[in-house]
Amino acid sequence: MTGRAAGWRWALRPLAHPLAVALCLAATPGAAETGTSGNGEMEAARDAFLESHGGGRIFSVTGDRIELRTGEGQPALFWDVEAAYGGDIEKIVFSAEGEYAFQPESLEELEIQALYRRAVSPFFDLELGLRHDFEPDPSRNFAVLGMVGTLPLFIEGLASIFISDDGDVSARLEGEYDLLITQRLILQPRVELNLAVQEVAELGLGQGLTDVEGGLRLRYELRRRLAPYLGVTFSRDIGETANFTRAEDEDVGAISAVAGVRFWF
Repeated sequence: MTGRAAGWRWALRPLAHPLAVALCLAATPGAAETGTSGNGEMEAARDAFLESHGGGRIFSVTGDRIELRTGEGQPALFWDVEAAYGGDIEKIVFSAEGEYAFQPESLEELEIQALYRRAVSPFFDLELGLRHDFEPDPSRNFAVLGMVGTLPLFIEGLASIFISDDGDVSARLEGEYDLLITQRLILQPRVELNLAVQEVAELGLGQGLTDVEGGLRLRYELRRRLAPYLGVTFSRDIGETANFTRAEDEDVGAISAVAGVRFWF
């Protein structure tokens, strides 16, 4: 480049930005009349971009565990289902967890939660909401505060604190991990701990760690959204809760074979 050409380039450089703006205004329909640069079109384009890259609002249903349990001669149907509407940052979540025994036929447990969930970091969401226990009797209401997300080593975790309408405080910790044997065959260990700050004698709950439940499930993903599985679970009452259970002449622990399906859409 000659010195003269370089001189003209630097002389015209201050005009480059205003010239580009003018060209954009001229190319935008209605921009000259409205005095804007097509804000409506830009908003529509931005919304379309966000939706196509995960920023839209969607409705989803996830059946994490829908399974039959042997229950050492006492078969039961267990379910853990969640419906959610929202985006990556915030969503409304409804969840239902329960167990129905076949011998004798009775609804053993039923818990419903309605939650507002908001991302507070790239890996964790804060949960606020309400919980209602239909069974066991008596039914109770709770305020819920929780944190759900991905821990180191890709462990999916959930920690929740519950405050009942009687002022009783309890907590629940859950963790699970997907170990890929192949791209479709996945082994999932899972553990759940329940704790109580106060004794609740009418429900047979002691103070401290009340019970622990664990499981090992092997699922095969026919599709990413549908996976049947087989596994085994165990549960055991702990401490004062175990004493309440023995007083009712019931077993404090149980081991069950399970067969179920996991799905989402």
